[in-house]
This record gives sequence, C-alpha cells and structure tokens, in this order.
Amino acid sequence: MYKKGEYIVYGSSGPCLVTDITRLDMPGCDRKRKYYVLRPVISNRSTIYCPVDNQKVKTRDVMGPSEAKEMLSDIADMPSMKIDNEKKREDQYREVLRNTNFRDWISMLKMLVLRRQIRADEGRKFTSVDERYLREVGDIATCELSIALGEDRNKVHDKLVDLIG
Repeated sequence: MYKKGEYIVYGSSGPCLVTDITRLDMPGCDRKRKYYVLRPVISNRSTIYCPVDNQKVKTRDVMGPSEAKEMLSDIADMPSMKIDNEKKREDQYREVLRNTNFRDWISMLKMLVLRRQIRADEGRKFTSVDERYLREVGDIATCELSIALGEDRNKVHDKLVDLIG
C-alpha cells in the first residue's frame, strides 16, 4: 500500500502524488472501500480517485535516484520501439503509456524522435498523433526522472534530449 505524500506512477497519467487515502462519500463509490486520492504531477489541475485494491490500472513506485541514474546511463543502449502494424500505431502508443514501464517509454520516445527526423528528411510532416504521443511520453519520462533525481524538470528534459538526440 502506498503512503500519503508518496509519488507513484499511475497508468498513462504518469507520476502522481498520493495526497490522501480515504473512503469516499460520493455517489457511485463503495463507501466501505479505501481510495487513493492522486494528483497527477504533469496536469496538477485534476484529481484521480483510485481504489486501493485496484486491479485495472497499473501502478508502481516512482524509481529511486540510483535507478534513475542507471536508466540515464542505459538510454544509448535501449532499443527503439518497433511498430508491427501501422494501422494500430496509436493502439501501441496507448499500451506503452498504460504499462508504466520506463524502458518502454524511452523506446517509444526514441522511435518517435527518429520518425520525426526521417519524415523531415523526406519533406513530410510529422503526424499530429505522433506529435501528441511524443510530447506525452516525453513529459511522463521527464517528470519521473525529475522526481527521482530531485532536479528541475527543464534540466532533466535537456538531459533526455541530449541522450536521445
């Protein structure tokens, strides 16, 4: 069980702060069930109520500083994601975001950066879907690294850009 004040990764919402653990007195909620009250770090204007015993959305602890440093040092060797079926590209993007696996996020980020460069070299526009997911996965990865390293998000973003290209 997570604790109040702890950062966790919650599905495709990315890093979230556990602001409370409580029972909800709202229509449609089981009053006997405990819920995490989560504030997504990337869009801190929203609140997520997640049952403590939730099995549908993947959650995990935000990585620690040593794991974050290891991830940064491993980025050059991480493979770029492969798209099996162009018609299901967006489905693959959504699945990668939902699975909360940081290495998969970096793999997707690398693939999208490479895809943007290839399309530019061919004189073609980068698709709006690719642009949206590039921004989303980049924000989520940057945010988690920023929390783990205790560094400014812009500084971490610049590190990621340098490492990925």
